[in-house]
This record gives sequence, C-alpha cells and structure tokens, in this order.
Amino acid sequence: MKIFYKILEIKEFLSTQKKDNLKIGFVPTMGALHKGHTSLIEKAKQENDLCVCSIFVNPIQFNNYEDLKKYPRNLEKDISELTSVNCDILFTPSEKEMYPEPSNVIYDLDGLDKNMEGAYRPGHFNGVAIVVKKLIDIIEPNKIYFGEKDYQQLTILKNLVKKLKISTTIVPCVTVRENDGLAMSSRNKLLTPEERKVAPLIYQTLTKAKNIYSKYDVNDLKAWVVAEINKCPLMKTEYFEVVDKDTLEPVSAFDKPERCIGCVAVYLGKVRLIDNIKFL
Repeated sequence: MKIFYKILEIKEFLSTQKKDNLKIGFVPTMGALHKGHTSLIEKAKQENDLCVCSIFVNPIQFNNYEDLKKYPRNLEKDISELTSVNCDILFTPSEKEMYPEPSNVIYDLDGLDKNMEGAYRPGHFNGVAIVVKKLIDIIEPNKIYFGEKDYQQLTILKNLVKKLKISTTIVPCVTVRENDGLAMSSRNKLLTPEERKVAPLIYQTLTKAKNIYSKYDVNDLKAWVVAEINKCPLMKTEYFEVVDKDTLEPVSAFDKPERCIGCVAVYLGKVRLIDNIKFL
C-alpha cells in the first residue's frame, strides 16, 4: 500500500494512473477503522481498479472541542487494517495540509441539514461538505463509498454532488453491525464495558418499532421509541425522528412506509451514538 501525506504528491501519482483509464474507488474516513470501514474498502476494490482510503480527522465538522479531542486515533493500527484488506493507497494529510488557510465556504444544503443532526450540531454538515468536496477534488474518484449509518450525511452529500455537478458516483453501503446488532462506529471504542453491554438496546428498539409501526401513528411511535430507550438508566435519547428518505422532512403518517426512515441519536454515558432503520 502506498501512503501519501501531501496533496500534490497523491494528485501527481493518481494522474499517472488515470492515463491508463484506471477506475478509482474512494473511501473517506476519520480513522479508528473497523469492519464497517473495511467493508466499504472491499466493495470499492471489487468495483474499481484502485482503492484510495483517506484518514483525516476533520476539525471543522466538530462543534464540540471535547468531542474532537477525544476522537479515537491510532494510525499504526489503521494502516494494519488497510493492509489486511489490500487497500491500494492511503492519503493521510495534516490539518495544515488540508486547511492552509481557514475555510469560509458556506454551502447551501437545501435545508437537508436543518433537522436531526443539524439541529443539535450546528455547522457540522457544512464542515463535512467542505472536507468531502476538497477530498473529491484531490482524488477525483469514479465512485465514492459511504455507509448508511450516517444517513443524513449520505443524503446531504448525494444532493451536494448532484447540485455541484461533480462527476463522481456516490455508492451507499448497508450499515455493518456487531453480532448483537450495535451499528459499528469508531465511537464504540469509547464505551465502558457496562455501557457496551447495554448498547444493543438502541437497534433492538428500532427493530421492534419496524415490526409494530402499522399499529401506531407517527407521534405515538416516536414517543414509544424514546421511552423504551430511556428505560435504560445509562441512556438518554436526544431525538428519534421519522422522516422521508429523500427530503429528510418529518412525516406525519405511515401512508407510504417505503419512503419512511427512523433516525435516532442517543447518549450512552458521554458517548453519542446514531442509528436508523427503514420501515419497509
């Protein structure tokens, strides 16, 4: 695996590869890699000639400095993970390399950033949009891979790529879960053993909600999910919303369940976890 730290160097290398019409698949990450990430890399390798992974903890998408500070980092272990799945190229720039000057770009995200994560993490999605656009400009991938766990982020980035007429295809990938149902996340490493033991309750509750939604109206189901999760004294639900899968607007009825997705954010101790479920 080739490792690049400088924008100019990876751009030069990739331009030589593109002369041979090689297709490039790209997996942007913030490191602390797990099987969710490596499944994206495996898919990118299957569908392209070269797979590029980036590791960059993007400071401008954190609206909480403490969260940025405690975000897990272990480059040596990440390199080992990438090697084990035969990733071709790693790009891991410094903050100075990515942001030689502070970025003041503000994207119009068409209101997709206003509720759920956007309501609780102001500026987060603009920071994500800035870094993903920068990375796409550097790598110029044919396809770029994102997990569905961050469903709002995925929807916003699909819209951004379409709106800016960027010639890359976003490939959504199914959420990878632990054996007990917990969605894989870099933040899971921050859970205490006691917290980790109860964490599967989030997905168990979402699964129950999927099975019983037809007996409830939307507001009652939302209240039921929040109450069910909050029964665990270690957990505090920040939100549970049922939204349209494309517009992310809250729905008022389950008349089109195939268009509905339930999205949740939960504090387990001090660790904030997100997940979602499709109703059909």
